[in-house]
Amino acid sequence: MLDDSDISLLRPPVLTIRSAQPRDLPELNDMIRLLAAHHGDPSGSTPEQLERDLFGPLPWITALVAEGEDGLIGYAILVPLYKAQEGQRGMDLHHLFVRDGHRGHGIGQHLVDRARDIARKAGCSYLSVGAATGNFQAHRFYEHMDFKPRPVTGMRYLQALA
Repeated sequence: MLDDSDISLLRPPVLTIRSAQPRDLPELNDMIRLLAAHHGDPSGSTPEQLERDLFGPLPWITALVAEGEDGLIGYAILVPLYKAQEGQRGMDLHHLFVRDGHRGHGIGQHLVDRARDIARKAGCSYLSVGAATGNFQAHRFYEHMDFKPRPVTGMRYLQALA
């Protein structure tokens, strides 16, 4: 018979969810490129653009990072939204990413939880997220996190300004 001293349990890795810092820009940019590649999209993002949009005179986005013992292993990017007809602030969870080998351990859930906290503190009444039509794994994940699916209606248009 074994007593407790004969049982070895692996210590869970230390995980910190925090706001991105300027020192994170190269790794954050690498993860953005990995997410783009995963979706088959090009990535023209640079650390300089991230610095402008996160830390510049007019910050445009909020980024959270998940940091493990060996560096950054995930991130979330939040972008403000507004429903003028209802006078409601919201946040769009524009990106959520966890590196291969770290998925399925709750890191994405921790990032979403912190994103909710940030949105609430900013006076937001909702958090939205989009997932590609065929990305059923993401659909299950967001529904598990109590997001409610909403059908996309209408068209969105884009006009280049530069």
